[in-house]
Amino acid sequence: MKTSLMKKLALAVALSASLTSVAQAVTLKMSHVRPQDTAIDLDAKRFAEDVKSATDGKVKIKIYAASALGDYTVVQERVSLGAIDMAVQPPASSADKRFQIVYMPYLVKTWDDAQKVFAKGSPMRGTVSELYGEQNIEVLAAWPVYFGGVSLNKEIAEAADPSVMKNAKLRVPPIKTFQLTADNIGFIGSPLPFSEAFTAVQTGVVDGVMGSGAEGYYASFRDVTKSYLPINTHFEMWYLIINKEVLGELSDAQQQKLQAAADRFEQARWGSARKDQLKNEQLLAKAGAHIVPVSEAQIEAHAKIVREKVWPEIIDDIGHDWAQNVLDKALN
Repeated sequence: MKTSLMKKLALAVALSASLTSVAQAVTLKMSHVRPQDTAIDLDAKRFAEDVKSATDGKVKIKIYAASALGDYTVVQERVSLGAIDMAVQPPASSADKRFQIVYMPYLVKTWDDAQKVFAKGSPMRGTVSELYGEQNIEVLAAWPVYFGGVSLNKEIAEAADPSVMKNAKLRVPPIKTFQLTADNIGFIGSPLPFSEAFTAVQTGVVDGVMGSGAEGYYASFRDVTKSYLPINTHFEMWYLIINKEVLGELSDAQQQKLQAAADRFEQARWGSARKDQLKNEQLLAKAGAHIVPVSEAQIEAHAKIVREKVWPEIIDDIGHDWAQNVLDKALN
């Protein structure tokens, strides 16, 4: 009888372990803002395969491209609530205006400076993680995108001179930083959600777009981009985020493997982002856009104006003491 009882107990333990294993299997929904087969879509798919392989198929990630789950501002809110599990996208300052700090125009000028300021372990990454954390969101990694520029649906004389009034309206993200930048370098900023931007350019509501770079314009605006102005308006960094409860429901081992895959996702992108920016400028040119020549002196002229006129307003709007402290730590 003892032998029979031991067999029954062993069977029960095995069955329990099997059920636990099944319960740990999960498919996470992950959103991003670009169409399929763009750089972020391909990297996201590689990340999903990496996670699946590392967890023996127990953690799968289903990718939703092209803002299929909503505009990035909506997606961030839904990740906060747990309605969407994950996303890789820009931060939404509509949820917390302090996120404007990462969009400070001309905060960095070179890729080396960008990696120093934004990479994992940096003071700026710590600030970003804290801001997301207050929204019940964990930052797993970042995806450096590009230095920003301006897409125009027409040719504009002296477009690279920030002192010239160009009589052109630009769609800008609903972030004060971009509107002030556009307004102070000769354009007129018009805040619109990303989902409305293409139609706005196509129908002539605006004359172009600010807030993206060559990659974004080629992916989403190449059919309405007649000229591209690479004036390095800002450095674009997207964050790979996950709802904290969703993350906590994974086993410790699964969390570690997810984080390791996220680290590889970020490291690979730092290695390819610079070449990708040049490639996308070339693709815009092949699609018919004129790449406006911009000198270092002209970029410096933009930076001088923006730092003098835009930075003080943004710093005060965010909260002077908090913002200045973040910038001092990030740039020193």
